[in-house]
Amino acid sequence: MKATRTLAAAVLATTALLTGCASTSSDPYASNNGYNSGYNNVSMGYGTIESIQVTQGGNRTSGAGAILGGVVGALAGNQVGSGSGRTAATVAGGVAGAAIGNNVERNRQGGQELYQVNVRMDNGEYRTVTQDSVYDLRVGNRVRIVDGRVYRY
Repeated sequence: MKATRTLAAAVLATTALLTGCASTSSDPYASNNGYNSGYNNVSMGYGTIESIQVTQGGNRTSGAGAILGGVVGALAGNQVGSGSGRTAATVAGGVAGAAIGNNVERNRQGGQELYQVNVRMDNGEYRTVTQDSVYDLRVGNRVRIVDGRVYRY
């Protein structure tokens, strides 16, 4: 009974630790679900598309891989040793499993394909809008920018 409580406490502590270590993106274009204009203070305007470039979005993880890996690692570590050695193996297995699980999830997702649309505005300034699809947008199209997205006009 004591081993079960120790295992449960180790798994809970590992999960809490790894959830707190979840990464956040430092990409300035990553707010608004990954697609917005680099100029957040301007919400609307008209212009012409100068270029469209394909980029890879960041590989963000949900934390599910880390949690599952931590649980599996803690269960595997609990099978090793006895007494305080077993507790240490359980914690080490949970931490190692969580790190491996997070890595596996990141590698499986790949980067989301995003499009950087460079627009020359009617007033002469340039704006770059990053969005998830370009639908029927082509270089030279007249467009409008509304709430950080480019639409044909």
